[in-house]
Amino acid sequence: MNFEKIIAERPTKIVYKDNGRTIKLFVENYSKSDILNEAINQARVEETSLNIPALLEVTKIENRWALISEHIEGTTLEELMNEHPEKNDEYMELFVDTQLEILRQKSPLLSRVEDKMKRKISNAVNINETTKFDLLHRLEGMPTGDCVCHGDYNPSNIIISNDNKVFIIDWSHVTQGSPVFDVARTYLLFNMEDKNKMSEQYLDLFSQKSGISKKDILRCVPIVAASQMTKNKEEEQEFLAKWIDVVEYQ
Repeated sequence: MNFEKIIAERPTKIVYKDNGRTIKLFVENYSKSDILNEAINQARVEETSLNIPALLEVTKIENRWALISEHIEGTTLEELMNEHPEKNDEYMELFVDTQLEILRQKSPLLSRVEDKMKRKISNAVNINETTKFDLLHRLEGMPTGDCVCHGDYNPSNIIISNDNKVFIIDWSHVTQGSPVFDVARTYLLFNMEDKNKMSEQYLDLFSQKSGISKKDILRCVPIVAASQMTKNKEEEQEFLAKWIDVVEYQ
């Protein structure tokens, strides 16, 4: 393999740029069903009005599964935030407005976020049974919905193209459901990166623009933290354990 450039490296995949394409190349023996599920989910999101890279091909390269998409030339919102902190308010507004646009979309064939959360928490081996029971009880009381939920919405997954268009990438975790799940996850991701001030700014602005109360969003945080814990990343466990206690936010 002799691709043009490595964009990102993860434990299960390497992402390359090559001849105007983004090639997401997975490790050997990666689940075929997971590959095909990610591909069909991206295809379903393509049918909405959102700007996302077009999926071009599902293939194998040297016996490793690969997803090949259109490459968007530009700069991530995360890079812009880091390079121009004086524009933080402007960039955060763009970030929230883009998420609201995602949440206005419908894609009825996507799996439901509530079902995903229930399955992951029920099967968790690193959460005690009492906490599981409390989390699943809370999950049953969460609002339902049919919005497109990105599932990993953070500034690194927003690209501002060279012609100043906003593109959203990485749809491997997309579901449909209530907005609170997606917002709670974004809030948690900011905190996981120790960006506490940014997390509160994000939460305040999203609540203001959407009309969804911060209390309703925060009630969902222990659920998404528990879902993240099931990935069993050792470096995250202690941090996430502090977030899964079921408490009522005022």
